[in-house]
Amino acid sequence: MVEMISLGLGTTLTAFGDALDLQRRVHSEVAHGSRPPTLILVEHEPVYTAGRRTRAIEYPQPPLTAVDVDRGGKITWHGPGQLVIYPIVPLPQPLDVIAYVRALEQSVIETCANFGVTAQQVAGRSGVWHQPNPQISSPNKLCAIGVRVAQDTTLHGLALNCNNDLTPFTHITPCGISDAGVTTLSHAAGTTITPTMVSEPLTDRLVVNFKELGIH
Repeated sequence: MVEMISLGLGTTLTAFGDALDLQRRVHSEVAHGSRPPTLILVEHEPVYTAGRRTRAIEYPQPPLTAVDVDRGGKITWHGPGQLVIYPIVPLPQPLDVIAYVRALEQSVIETCANFGVTAQQVAGRSGVWHQPNPQISSPNKLCAIGVRVAQDTTLHGLALNCNNDLTPFTHITPCGISDAGVTTLSHAAGTTITPTMVSEPLTDRLVVNFKELGIH
């Protein structure tokens, strides 16, 4: 049974540091078998976070700052209107982190379809993308993914743009990708879709796809 922890989703914005402290506590419990696989759902206070592969040129310019974190991936932004899910789950042996990331991506793709939005993976790039017209446009990123595995148990996770302001992304090179843009589920669907609306269908898909990996 997968446990869900919602940090006031839809009513409260959570500081990134508070969520990170919770992640670490939950990770220790899951890794030691005293807690079941757990999904933490949150909307963050506005913050830039930089993964281990972020280059200096990709950071925002002062006075803006970024928090360096121990996940994969590069720099991104979190804030109101964006659904962040941190799955803290034990991966089965033999470890296959790529399969785990693909399960995250597939869960987001299936959830987007529930809202009438066609989303996709892009070869050589992590995350989930939307390309309304392949004939005239490049794909735009809907969902960023950055993970870490320690003691065979996952940390960090996914950030799905629902109805957030995209302006903060103009101050960075999102995920280190300079030849593609970002978008939101609301923009792609042509109607307002909030993190609260997305949370249940997305967590349902994550649970189903995790089971296929042997995560229960």
